[in-house]
Amino acid sequence: MRRDTARVRLDEVWDAQAEEWTRFVRDPHADRTNRLFNLPRFLDLLPPPPRRALDLGCGEGRLGAELRRRGDAVVGVDSSPGMVAAAEDRIDAVVADAAALPFADATFDLVAAFMSLQDMDDLDGAVAEAARVLEHGGRLCFNVLHPIAEAGRFDSREPDSPFTVRGSYYECARVDDLLERDGFRLSLSRLRRPLEAYARALEAAGFLIEALREPAPPAEWLALAPSTYRWDRIPLFLHVSAVRL
Repeated sequence: MRRDTARVRLDEVWDAQAEEWTRFVRDPHADRTNRLFNLPRFLDLLPPPPRRALDLGCGEGRLGAELRRRGDAVVGVDSSPGMVAAAEDRIDAVVADAAALPFADATFDLVAAFMSLQDMDDLDGAVAEAARVLEHGGRLCFNVLHPIAEAGRFDSREPDSPFTVRGSYYECARVDDLLERDGFRLSLSRLRRPLEAYARALEAAGFLIEALREPAPPAEWLALAPSTYRWDRIPLFLHVSAVRL
């Protein structure tokens, strides 16, 4: 379900629901798409540990906890005080704007942004700051909802439902969804951007794309419900690894 929260800033939307979002993510039966599908495939994209890693837009600390478990020295950053408070249960984290990071040049050799760049108003600024705090040869790895998935909607929940693009794929626009499921009620607000917007931000900041993935859904996730089989035809996520030149 979509609703209009366009007058509320993205960081304010996420901070207002930090507690509910943390409950949702940490419930083993709730956020199954990321747990079974998106996060494992994203971890496959990352360079091997140990790394000096920045979890950019860390949210409640899900990715940072995984980085720490695999042996990386990790710090998280998020503009939401509520999200940082939750993340601090798992990792060191600070409140800051991704476009004005409180770290010295070349502090890290990995910046990882798990489903966060789409939630930032200043994409170019965030990518430029990621380049600044990375050493040369370091990597920015990120994932977002796939731009083509964001450009349209399935007409129904049937496995063979047509996928229809209404409007322009090229448009950058605010998207506000309301998720009500399993006792959770969440506002999922983000900016829909075409693929070129991400590529141009990387280009301007001095990155070279080394890997671009459109991961196919695993059988375990597809088996959750008949409606998930729709996503066996259209990419749901975009995963990118880029090298700081």
